[in-house]
Amino acid sequence: MNRLILHIISIMCVTTLFAQKERPMNYRRFDEKLIHFGFMLGGNSADFSLEQKLDAYNQYGLKSLTHKSSPGGQVGIVSTMKLGHPVVRLRFIPTISFQERVLNYVFVNPDPTETEDYLNEERINSTNLDFPLMLQFRTLRLNNFAAYVLMGGQYTLDLQSQEQASQDYIDPFIKIRKHDFQGQVGGGIELFAPYFKFGLELKYSYGFRNTFVQDGTFIADPIQSLHNKVWWFSIIFEG
Repeated sequence: MNRLILHIISIMCVTTLFAQKERPMNYRRFDEKLIHFGFMLGGNSADFSLEQKLDAYNQYGLKSLTHKSSPGGQVGIVSTMKLGHPVVRLRFIPTISFQERVLNYVFVNPDPTETEDYLNEERINSTNLDFPLMLQFRTLRLNNFAAYVLMGGQYTLDLQSQEQASQDYIDPFIKIRKHDFQGQVGGGIELFAPYFKFGLELKYSYGFRNTFVQDGTFIADPIQSLHNKVWWFSIIFEG
């Protein structure tokens, strides 16, 4: 059923595009410029890819450990350079992003007189400086519309990282490394106005590095690794 719906949507989109009448092209000289600048605003949904230790129940009394995403936001400065042909471009968007991830624990209650499980929630917040460098492959313009795909990677510096902070063993927190490297893929559409270009973009990031810091607390012991993963939705203006 899902595949049928996707096929129907694809056919409708292609039919609509090819059915468009020829219209005056806005910003005709956009593709003649070597470099374009602009800005980006958007939202994100950050989460972890989590691997826990084997036999965590017998070792640590852990019944379950789940993770969930939380919404965040980002703002960035856009620079795009044409690489010989209008459809191939190099894009660099230094960005500041705000992210939150949630870990939920269910432990066996250490008090033998209690029958209910011990629940614990950990919220991990990050304020990141992101430096994505992407190759953009764009279609030729159809009137004032174009689409593209992206691939590349980014370096992330977590300004809120507590990697080197002193741990509070009474009320512990999860430590995340300050530096991360992520691969990215995505795509988007572009609409040309008379004096600027407006774009909508969706990307997915996955961290290559295990960013988890093991420090021997009861919330850290059951975890083997944590990798960052983020969905990004952005609105981009270029002139």
